[in-house]
Amino acid sequence: MPSFLFISLLLSFIHFSFSLPSIGVTYSTTTTTASPPPDKISATISTLKIPNVRLPDADPSLIKAFAFTNTSLSLSIPNPLLPAVAANRSLALRWLYRHVLPFYPRSKITLISVGNAVLDSVAEQDFTPYLLPAMRNLHLALHELGIKKIPVSTTFSFFSTITTAFPPSSAEFQQPAGDLIIKPLLQFLEETNSSFLINLYPYNLYRLNSEIPVGFALFQDYPFNFRDDLVTGVRYFNLFDMMADSVLTAMAVMGYESVPVIVAETGWPSGGGEAGEVEANEAYAEMYLKGLVRHLKSGVGTPLKKDGVAEVYVYELMDHEGGNNDNNKVKGRKWGILTENMTRKFNVEISSGVKNYGLMGIFLFLIAIFYALP
Repeated sequence: MPSFLFISLLLSFIHFSFSLPSIGVTYSTTTTTASPPPDKISATISTLKIPNVRLPDADPSLIKAFAFTNTSLSLSIPNPLLPAVAANRSLALRWLYRHVLPFYPRSKITLISVGNAVLDSVAEQDFTPYLLPAMRNLHLALHELGIKKIPVSTTFSFFSTITTAFPPSSAEFQQPAGDLIIKPLLQFLEETNSSFLINLYPYNLYRLNSEIPVGFALFQDYPFNFRDDLVTGVRYFNLFDMMADSVLTAMAVMGYESVPVIVAETGWPSGGGEAGEVEANEAYAEMYLKGLVRHLKSGVGTPLKKDGVAEVYVYELMDHEGGNNDNNKVKGRKWGILTENMTRKFNVEISSGVKNYGLMGIFLFLIAIFYALP
């Protein structure tokens, strides 16, 4: 009879083999038009069976609407608040008293991002000196309130953070921000068991590089639809993995490859944008979304990391009149998986699925049961 240790290891293998990246959506409000009532947003997300929602605009009424829904919430503190939160922990406590304490744990808050794409706004207003102090103050304030299960992080943009997407093995963090800002921040994330968040848009990289085939960006299985990293010998079949591995490589160069990566934003616009953006159409947007979900649910990870990214948030839940709140500097693009009146545009199931391991999974499960019997 095998030992209890053998049975435990076998069951652990089965458990971890069935774990998949979590898929969610971003929901942002707009100041130009009236947003739907919070209860309607919550009900819609529950109907769509979307398990995770990222709220860049952490409105208390919206957080309250997700109470008892089992939907995981990722909140954000806007960039303009960073100097105040960095300077005074009591202001971090005040933010928590308004946005977290009245609702947690009834509302399932699982992460707070302090700022979003702060490196993108350096030319207008530099929030980078306040980033890590604000994160530390919020982390300490959470612990002061006895809340130890909500990690703190921040969100970066791929294009203002990573030097190159190809080959991924050559990627590093852009300097001087890499050494001055990101490296100490990665140390904080490792010490606090948090994750590295990044906005990752294959659409934008495709638009910048005419040599990238559109099928490669859309997860299409065309002949010769691949790119080889000649340094590592790794073959890439889609642009998303290439960009994700570039981030993982940059983190490994700094010695923090064990920190989980969350893709805070990704998507493909279904319309709008500048003149000549013919690729921003519903057909391509649906192809990207279906390909992304299929790839994540396959459980293959990325070529450089078997378990891949930890979570992915599709940008975004719904279109807004006049275009979405777009951090990509192009106004009018429509990124929503729903229209302005909250009807579905695509036939895509974002809800997390169970990975099917077929006969091998069943065989291992039966072995575990057999040896567990007296």
